[in-house]
Amino acid sequence: MSEPWLDDPLGYVIGAERVADFFARIYEREALVVHHNNPERFAGLISLDAVDRAVTSLDLKDSQLSLADATHDTDSSQYVDSAGFIDRGAVADLHRMGATIILNQAHQFDPALARLCRGLEHTFSSHVQTNIYLTPPSAQGFRTHYDNHDVLVIQVEGEKAWRLYDKPVDTPYRGEGFESGKHQPGELREEFVLKAGDCAYVPRGLMHDASTAGDKPSLHVTVGLITRTWADLMLEAISEAALRSPGLRRSLPAGFAQRDFDRNAARAHFAALAEALARDVQLDPALDLMIDTFIRSRGADNRGTIIEACRGIAATDRFQVRTRAPFRIADDGDEVAVVSPGGELNFPESARGAVERALSGEAFTLADIQTEKPEALIATLLAYGLVTRL
Repeated sequence: MSEPWLDDPLGYVIGAERVADFFARIYEREALVVHHNNPERFAGLISLDAVDRAVTSLDLKDSQLSLADATHDTDSSQYVDSAGFIDRGAVADLHRMGATIILNQAHQFDPALARLCRGLEHTFSSHVQTNIYLTPPSAQGFRTHYDNHDVLVIQVEGEKAWRLYDKPVDTPYRGEGFESGKHQPGELREEFVLKAGDCAYVPRGLMHDASTAGDKPSLHVTVGLITRTWADLMLEAISEAALRSPGLRRSLPAGFAQRDFDRNAARAHFAALAEALARDVQLDPALDLMIDTFIRSRGADNRGTIIEACRGIAATDRFQVRTRAPFRIADDGDEVAVVSPGGELNFPESARGAVERALSGEAFTLADIQTEKPEALIATLLAYGLVTRL
């Protein structure tokens, strides 16, 4: 089955004509509901049969599957055995009685979802994860709550009725989760039904709940966007500035934790440090560090490289950088470092031109890679999924 979302992941989810307005007006601010009027639009991502096969065939651990029922608390001891594995029969029975089945981090075992995540990671420069939710008819998995990360909701089968309320916390931190009794839903602001092929974007902090509509089970994928914030960047910039500033590295005053500690001098010194920091702090080194950390944390997109491991490189073979492959070419002393998923690749400085040519985006052959061992360089880039054979 073709995967049309690979060409423009976000555009396929919400509609290409909405992407510019999404980032200009909607992202992190308000919800977006899209009715594509195409029940088969997301059929290639996952199916009810695939969920059934995963639940009843795989030896899932308790971290991979959970159950939720808004009508009462569901304890994992009801469906997890003493070894930490899912009791398939208990899951099926509790699902029959109204519990929603949740397959956590589904992209880790489903290739189609993994490819969608990689595409969206390129779009957002953030970690992207997926959970699968299968809710039986006339059931609701969670009570009203908010998420501390933005989500794209992709309705694959059945229908889900959604209700949106207020934002008790605007753009909460990743660790600032919903607390029942503390965060109130507020007024009902919007209601809508997602049918197969529809989707919605729900920003973090927006209170919501959802229940199955109709007499068929609801199957949807929630795509979570785990983003980095300006606060994260500022902290990195301060840490980087501290490498150049002995004043920032000096210890706090002796006895600062004592009850009678005089804070007046500390306030003045803190203000002076903040003023100096404002003059010295730099965006580029901190942003480069965050970029490198993000790239290294990705998994290599190198499908097929094991099969091709022993295949030679012929003079007529053509190669090109893989679409949306995350990498950054950086200097590392006397070497050229290619920051890539999983770590970095190091090549001698004499190979810089060859590396830059291979990763330029233009198709190339063996003759285009002017270095001492062109076959080895191309083979390494292939193995790490940075280039692909055309």
